[in-house]
Amino acid sequence: MKKQKAVIGLEMHCELKSNSKVFSGARNSYNETPNANIAPVDMAFPGTLPVVNKKCVADALKMSMALNCTQPEYMYFDRKNYYYPDLPKGYQITQMESPVGINGHIEIEVGDKLVPVDIHDIHLEEDAASLDHYFDTSTIDYNRAGVPLLELVTEPCLHSAEEAVAFLEHMRDVYKYCDVSEADTKKGQIRCDVNISIMDEDATEFGTRVEVKNVNSFGGVYDAINYEIKRQSALKEAGRYNEVEQETRRWDEESGTTIHMRSKVDAIDYKYFVEPNLPKFKITKEWLEELRKEIPRLHLERKYDYINNYGLSNYDATILVKEKNVADYFEECLNLGIDAKVASNWITTQVLGYTNKYEVNIQDIYLTPKRLKDLTDLIKDGTISSKQAKEIFFKVIEEAKEVKEFISKDNAQISDKEELTKIIEEIINNNLNQVNEYRNGKTNLFDYFVGQVMKNTRGKANPVLTKEILNDKLKG
Repeated sequence: MKKQKAVIGLEMHCELKSNSKVFSGARNSYNETPNANIAPVDMAFPGTLPVVNKKCVADALKMSMALNCTQPEYMYFDRKNYYYPDLPKGYQITQMESPVGINGHIEIEVGDKLVPVDIHDIHLEEDAASLDHYFDTSTIDYNRAGVPLLELVTEPCLHSAEEAVAFLEHMRDVYKYCDVSEADTKKGQIRCDVNISIMDEDATEFGTRVEVKNVNSFGGVYDAINYEIKRQSALKEAGRYNEVEQETRRWDEESGTTIHMRSKVDAIDYKYFVEPNLPKFKITKEWLEELRKEIPRLHLERKYDYINNYGLSNYDATILVKEKNVADYFEECLNLGIDAKVASNWITTQVLGYTNKYEVNIQDIYLTPKRLKDLTDLIKDGTISSKQAKEIFFKVIEEAKEVKEFISKDNAQISDKEELTKIIEEIINNNLNQVNEYRNGKTNLFDYFVGQVMKNTRGKANPVLTKEILNDKLKG
C-alpha cells in the first residue's frame, strides 16, 4: 500500500467587531435575548435598503493586508441566491467577483517549525440568522442576521489536524491583534468549514473532497479532521475508495463522528449577480496606506524579536505575545529601560498571575510599566530584596499608591558593607563551635550562618552581599 497524505483546505468565518451591523443600523453585539438586535433591513421588510458600514470595510481591508493579499481597485458586493429558513432575504450579500483580498500568503508556527499557508481569498459578507432546534419545533433568532462576517478561504495546502488548528489559532490572534474581532469561539464568533481528502503521497491529483460544515470549536476541527482521515484511509486500504463521495457532512461531538448531510456532486448554482442596491466605490491608495499604518506588529514577528534580540526563551516569548495588551506592556517596559529578562520574569509570573486571578486587563492595573520600573530599580540598587519587592507589588496595586510610599528605613534592605560586616563578625564570634565545624569540612553550615544574619536583620540583609562577606570571614 502506498503512503497516503491528507490534503486540507479551510473556510474560516469570523464575526467582526463594530457598533452596528454591516448593512443596517441594528446593534452588533452578543446578546442572549433572541431577536433583540434587529432592524427592518435584517428582516428583509419591503422598501428597506442596505447601507455599507465603512468601519467593517476598513477592518476587512486591514485583514487583507495583514494576510499579504492583493486588494481590489473597486469595492462592490454580490448577491448569493439560495433559500434557507434562517436567511430572511432569500439571498446573502457577499463578495464573489471582487473580494477584499486574494492570493495571500502567511507563515504559521506548528511545533518548532514554520509552515507556509496560501490564502485563496478573504471576503466580507453578512451572517445569516441562527436556528435553535428543539424536540418538536425549531425557532429562529435574527440577532445574528446581518452581523459583519469575514470569510477566509485557504488553498488546499494543509496536511494534518495539527496544521489546521495551528492556522486557526494563528488567525484568531491576528484578528485580536488588529482589534477587528473578539474572535471568541464560545460566543460563536468563529466557525469553520473543513475540506478534507487523501491521496497517494506521489500522486499529482487530489482525492475526492469531503466538506465538514460549521465546526464551531478548534477541538472539533482537530477531531473531525482526524476522523475523516481515518475513515477515508480505511476505505482506500480496503480497496473501496470509490465509496468516498463528494459530499457535505457535519461533525457530531457526542458520537465523535462525521455524519452525512447531503451529496455534493456538482457545485450549487447560487446565481450570483452584482448587488444592485450597493453602488461600487473606488478604494484609493491613500486610504489603504492609512489603514496599513493601523496594523500593529503581529504576534509572530514580536515573538521572534523577543527571542533573537532580547534573549528570551521560547516559552516566555510565547506567553508575552499571546495577548497584544501584554506584549504592549512588555515593550513599554523595554522602552523605559527595564532589562528584558527582568521585565519578562515579572510580567509572566507576578503581573499575569494577578490579572488572571482577578480577571482584570493588564492595562487596568495600577502597576503601570513606569511603576514596575520604580520597583525593579529598587531591587537593582539594593534598596529592597526580591522578596520585599513582591510584597510591595501587591500593596501598590491594592492600595493604589506609588512604590516609594512603601519604602522606609524600617523596611529598606541593608546594603551597607561596613554595617553588614559588623553584624556578621558578631554572629561568628557567638558561634565559634559552628565556625570550627565549617572549617573542618561541614560546609552545609554556610546556610546556617546566612539564616542567622537574616534572623538578626529581620530579613533585611542584602543576600548577595551577605554571602560575599560570610565567604570571606569563614575562611579564617
